[in-house]
Amino acid sequence: MPTKRASEADETVNDCFCLQSRMTARAITRQYNAALAPVGLEITEFSLLAALATIKGESIADLAEQLAFERTTLVRNLKRLEDRGLVRQTGAGGRAVWYALTSDGQALLRRAVPFWRRAQATVRRALAKGGGGGKADAVLGALETLRHAAAAPR
Repeated sequence: MPTKRASEADETVNDCFCLQSRMTARAITRQYNAALAPVGLEITEFSLLAALATIKGESIADLAEQLAFERTTLVRNLKRLEDRGLVRQTGAGGRAVWYALTSDGQALLRRAVPFWRRAQATVRRALAKGGGGGKADAVLGALETLRHAAAAPR
């Protein structure tokens, strides 16, 4: 018979939404990073380039909120992209700062999209095995629900 302490530890490992989501995030991050390596990007960088191409005219604070980034983490990542010539500041108003892709950033994003699509297709295929084609959409929906539940006021 397991001890109470072992039972509590087992519960923490197996039933913890935070631990399970972080383990999943690390595993899937490794997969996407490997897929994007030929173009010299990691998934966080790719996601930021794609977000800047899609979400126009947002301040860093707004972008951080939409992408669920800590503001300081977002600023650090944008600075790295700026140092590589992939993004540039387009303006500032008071304390708000805006960024946009440079032509090099746009070109790299275009080159990276096929690699991202292959990683995306690989994950979709893995999810479809034994569960039907709608499983990927269900997982994305569940992740969104979990993210909103975690962000809800306490």
